[in-house]
Amino acid sequence: MIHLQNVTFKREDRDILNQVNLHINHGEHWMILGKNGSGKTTILEMLNGYTFPSSGTVTVLDQLYGTCDVREVRKKMGYISQSLFEKLGLSDPVWEVVATGEYSYLRFYEQIPQEVMNKALLQLEAVQLTHLRDQPLGSLSQGERKKVMLARALMSQPKILIMDEPCAGLDLYEREKFLDNINDLRKQDMTVIYVTHHIEEIMPLFTHVALIDQGRIIASGLKRNVLTPENLQQVFQLPIQIDWVEDRPWIKVVSAFTNAHSI
Repeated sequence: MIHLQNVTFKREDRDILNQVNLHINHGEHWMILGKNGSGKTTILEMLNGYTFPSSGTVTVLDQLYGTCDVREVRKKMGYISQSLFEKLGLSDPVWEVVATGEYSYLRFYEQIPQEVMNKALLQLEAVQLTHLRDQPLGSLSQGERKKVMLARALMSQPKILIMDEPCAGLDLYEREKFLDNINDLRKQDMTVIYVTHHIEEIMPLFTHVALIDQGRIIASGLKRNVLTPENLQQVFQLPIQIDWVEDRPWIKVVSAFTNAHSI
């Protein structure tokens, strides 16, 4: 379904990605985990066809980038990111923002078909935001905005859903509510790819993890095989213990001078 083969990306004299190999199959849900600046978002930009590798190949949904129309591939993908949100109209009503996801528009300049409006309202119902349907997007809380972005991304029934740090800026309560919505995606026939630097966001939905550090994949595969104290210490440069609670990982940073601190 998704294959990055020997991908390197250079910006001036700096390697942002270095010989990255990542293979994602149908039915798998991946978390890409690493520190800020490790290259996570660059991988997402390549999957969306917004950035192309300096060397290596990117194949998405059996389409080799550079030999296909990436705009057609994007129609089969949902995307959630802060940069995309900033392009949307804050004065537009919530239901209309969600409806733009049907065509990958940023906003409408023509009459919206009734069936598209009805579909948008169903998506809002799925994320428990029907009561805000007519509110301007800019009036919503951070948590509500994230749910609107999720509803918008699901409008086109994508085969792949990509999320770039979707819980950034959320308090604990809103983060957990949003993660519950994410976890419910296992009921749908799609592949989910989620970028974060917070291990506790790895919900039971996720089957696989790729750890990235300084543009290199340190380890990738089934989450319990990858999320080991040794691998996590290599990525985060801290002594780490990991506990699993109901198929969700929680970490403790261990110091020689203090007791372990749960995160």
